[in-house]
Amino acid sequence: MSAQVKDKEAYQRLNYLYQAAHCVLSQNPDNVELARFYCFTQRTIARRLVLRQDPSVKRTICKKCCSLLIPGLTATTRQQRKRGKKSRFTVLRCLSCKQSKTLLNDPDYCLWQDRPEAQAQPQQKQPDEDISGRNQPKKTKPDRSNCSKASTSTATTKQMPP
Repeated sequence: MSAQVKDKEAYQRLNYLYQAAHCVLSQNPDNVELARFYCFTQRTIARRLVLRQDPSVKRTICKKCCSLLIPGLTATTRQQRKRGKKSRFTVLRCLSCKQSKTLLNDPDYCLWQDRPEAQAQPQQKQPDEDISGRNQPKKTKPDRSNCSKASTSTATTKQMPP
């Protein structure tokens, strides 16, 4: 059973605008202005209604000029490594406004919303729980097997439960 989303129609509208921007660029790569208009409208609606967008969607839109960041078409992608450290970064640079966005390439990194403990579930007290707290569960490392790798090929806006 799926959870009820507060502004389902608004998320559907954001999803439609995001997909429309992708379709415009796939049919005619020179029509960047129309795709930028769709992304700007999407961002305006999300701000006006105070809606959270999925990180995979936010990473593919330029914060400065609202153009869709597609590697090789509207953006350049470079892999960089910090000196003295083993961490790698992906640098996306918008070809319209030259704004760059740096993303961490850590295979063990997991977004908070993808972790199991991020899902809001009411905790129930067990009636046989002792006052001294003997029946408390052991602390363990968070299970990151449910974490999905961030992909920029996702063309839909994910809906977060309230």
